[in-house]
Amino acid sequence: MSVDLIGFLGVVLVAYVVPGPDFLVVVRSAAEHPSKGRAAALGAQGGLCVHMLAAAIGLSVVAARSPLVYDAIKLLGAAYLVYLGVRAVLAARRAARERAAGRTRQGEEPYAAEQAPAGEAQSGGARWRSGFVQGFFTNVLNPKAALFFLSILPQFVSDGGSTTRQIFFLGILDVLVGVAFWFVLVALAAQLRALLARPKIRHRWDLTTGWLFIAIGIGVAAVA
Repeated sequence: MSVDLIGFLGVVLVAYVVPGPDFLVVVRSAAEHPSKGRAAALGAQGGLCVHMLAAAIGLSVVAARSPLVYDAIKLLGAAYLVYLGVRAVLAARRAARERAAGRTRQGEEPYAAEQAPAGEAQSGGARWRSGFVQGFFTNVLNPKAALFFLSILPQFVSDGGSTTRQIFFLGILDVLVGVAFWFVLVALAAQLRALLARPKIRHRWDLTTGWLFIAIGIGVAAVA
């Protein structure tokens, strides 16, 4: 099996470095808690495995050739991103109202108390599941990930071997590179937690990332 690994790895790294929905989900999750960030990263790569399996057995070809299927996946993905964004924006505004009203919970500052369920107050299992689910659905509902296995990856498949086996090989390599990249990103993004402990900064962070989710979702839906 002759594969241009250097060229493939270069393309894969560029795809990961360019910010997108997965990038935003992982960074936001890591800022809440490192374990949630790692779970989101593994969820995103789990979604990528679904696209890899679909491409290997030909389902992605069917989706790519059927505008109805492609549009359905695209709109579901857009709706999920908008949902994540709206939830973040509403949570930030609700916490700000409580802070303005001067209410406290267990002697803590209201805003910190409001944000606790999404971070420290969550159990390890609940935190991990939340991060994994967000990462998984953000990726698996992204038709561009499926198209990667149909348009980009085949350029690195040679004629001298099994196409299916080469797709699996390159796909698994993509997943492993992504895990390494995301975990480094999580370690960096986790440093934001000290800043986000400040209520005003956390409020602006949640509003900004929430509106980014909404903007990306609308952009995905609007692209033909």
